[in-house]
Amino acid sequence: MDFSITPEDEVFRKELREFLESNAADFEGAEYPDDPLPHKWSKRRAWQRRMHEHHWAAINWPKERGGREATIMQNFIYSEETARSQTPGIINAVGIWHVGPMIIKWGTDEQKALWLDRILSAEDIWCQGFSEPEAGSDLANLNTLAVRDGDHYVVNGQKTWCTTAHLADWGLFLLRTDPGALARGEKHAGITAFVVDMHTPGVEVRPIPDLTGEHDFNDVFFTDARIPVEHRLGGEGEGWLVAMGTLEHERVGTAGLSIQLAEELKAIIATARQHNPAALDEPDFRDRIARAFTQVELTRLLNARALSKILKGGKTWPEVPLAKLQWSYLSQTLAELNVDLLGQDGLLWKGGPDAVDDGKWSRLYPYQRYTSIGAGTTEVQKNVLADRALKMAKKPREQKG
Repeated sequence: MDFSITPEDEVFRKELREFLESNAADFEGAEYPDDPLPHKWSKRRAWQRRMHEHHWAAINWPKERGGREATIMQNFIYSEETARSQTPGIINAVGIWHVGPMIIKWGTDEQKALWLDRILSAEDIWCQGFSEPEAGSDLANLNTLAVRDGDHYVVNGQKTWCTTAHLADWGLFLLRTDPGALARGEKHAGITAFVVDMHTPGVEVRPIPDLTGEHDFNDVFFTDARIPVEHRLGGEGEGWLVAMGTLEHERVGTAGLSIQLAEELKAIIATARQHNPAALDEPDFRDRIARAFTQVELTRLLNARALSKILKGGKTWPEVPLAKLQWSYLSQTLAELNVDLLGQDGLLWKGGPDAVDDGKWSRLYPYQRYTSIGAGTTEVQKNVLADRALKMAKKPREQKG
């Protein structure tokens, strides 16, 4: 693996690090946008605006659109530095990383003028609606229907697992404009991408509570909702191409994953040392910490190998699905380790007067269960790897008598 840093990359890192050191401290305590305290959400918006003012909010966007046209290596550097500095993060991540690039590629001049600047400044929050109750792992089975009616499409159906839809002003949705495609066995055809004003009559957002009693995911129901034709992104029937376009930008953001996990492990040890130091002398706990450290280092090397392939023009296979499995495994492993290390204090829930770090760690224990599903279910990822990477023989189906 050759990770030679060019002079341009060194300048990029230096400028980014100086920006983070000069600005991040102003935004400490800015929580995820679902935080019930409005001033913290406002802080997240303000942080993104600050990043945008210095052209750090959307590094992969074209320079004329407020970006930096960052290289693969610069994406890696960006992930490393922002993870290490523990910055609040982008509040409008869906708009910046997913929707914006698709509007840049597929949108009309009018659409770009309407949406792009407001994505960068966090004036508008975006969500994305692809999955449906019968179209999750196999997205092309979607059947939420959009029927052309003059200058509008009339939409009926349901989307699910729409992150931050309850906070969003706009959303990018894949809808079926050719209902006969599924019957013809051409399920990837007849899908069209639309930008939906989330305040449109007939669009209803219903929360999906999680194990912590909070909610970030939502169902979105369409009942005769009318979407203007000019809000179609790309041509009719080109929705699959539009959606897959977001994958052109390799997910090198996972390069910061191992750094975030390493920082979390350090924090876990420090918390245990403060609240239950005797646990750190137990052989079983010391073994679990060592194993977690080893797995975090494995994840770092896995991401490095994926990056090496990208730099050489190759595909990040099977490193990307393996990294996803590592993320799921380690997120849950670290949450369990921390609660166990804290002993009885690990049971104290958020809001309690004696809860450690305001219950942050006890909350993560149930919350991290979602990583078995988010970004691709663990079972599906393992099946894909067994079939395509390991070439394992499939068990023959039993013949019905």
